[in-house]
Amino acid sequence: MKYYLIAGEASGDLHGSNLIRSLLNEDPSAQLRCWGGELMENAGAKLVKHYRDLAFMGFSEVIMNLRTIFKNLAFCKTDILAYKPDVIILIDYPGFNLRIASWAKQQGFKTVYYISPQVWAWKENRVPKMKQAIDKLLVILPFEKEYYKNRWNWDVEYVGHPLVNVIEHFTSTELPFSSKPIIALLPGSRKQEINVKLPVMLEVSKAFPGFQFIVAQSPGLEENFYHPFMEGYNNVSIVQHKTYALLQQSTAALVTSGTATLETALFGVPEVVCYKGSAISYQVAKRLLKIRYISLVNLIMDREVVKELIQHEMNVPNLVHELNELLNNTERQQQLNADYTELKNKLSAGGNASAKAAAGIVKFLRTE
Repeated sequence: MKYYLIAGEASGDLHGSNLIRSLLNEDPSAQLRCWGGELMENAGAKLVKHYRDLAFMGFSEVIMNLRTIFKNLAFCKTDILAYKPDVIILIDYPGFNLRIASWAKQQGFKTVYYISPQVWAWKENRVPKMKQAIDKLLVILPFEKEYYKNRWNWDVEYVGHPLVNVIEHFTSTELPFSSKPIIALLPGSRKQEINVKLPVMLEVSKAFPGFQFIVAQSPGLEENFYHPFMEGYNNVSIVQHKTYALLQQSTAALVTSGTATLETALFGVPEVVCYKGSAISYQVAKRLLKIRYISLVNLIMDREVVKELIQHEMNVPNLVHELNELLNNTERQQQLNADYTELKNKLSAGGNASAKAAAGIVKFLRTE
């Protein structure tokens, strides 16, 4: 069978690559074409468009790049029509993928959505159109199945979170990155967010001369993009394509909101969650979001497990204070360890997410 997968971010590339491997286990003769990155390409798919050409963050940034977005949508539709896949698998990236889903339904293609858009946070008005356009929805957060059933009378499939299996099986042969204890800095995957957050994170390093602060370079960006930020900081360095190895060696971390907050927690690393956006993007989001927390860790646990510093609260004094708490408060450390264990148990209930998702997709195709 022929599969067409679309991922638009680094996290989608990771989850897409594991899904591709599982699809090939279920369907060894599968032909796979994708939008994503090197991970999906190395897993066995033909890469059509790299996610680094797709990632625009925030409301104002999207508006500024509308022409490019529409060109990408047109190209994607043309490419799908030429390829004629048996199924289109949409991985997160809702602004783009939901448009493709509606169009694909009109064209008669089967659609599977893997990793639900976070409509429970905002834009619930998307759900009726999602029900019409998506033939099968696979969700990865434990509360999502109940949300769709109770609120929208939609039976979706919970497959577990793919990061649990990825991190459980991660092994590293990396030598220690530093002789000092390490603080990991994960400032995001897009230039727009790194420009805002990384300078604040780097200033924190001055208050902790006994630690080595190490920036995790986004796989979609070049190393020379980071160099101007890091000039003048003596205890700061950078690693490329080694984020998991970095987390495995880290004592604590400053992490931008998003999937990285969950990855950090599953590695058992104490973290402070950071968010800072453009003034316009923040004000719009503040009015639209319907959730109490911005980090996946706190959302899943439905309480504040990790500290979130948002917008004006994300400043150097606050980050220094919270990092000191993580490093020196024994009671805080013990509670965090217990919370992280509970979090992992919640996310493990679905088993190997990638394998379950692939099996569900292939079964769906063979029985339709």
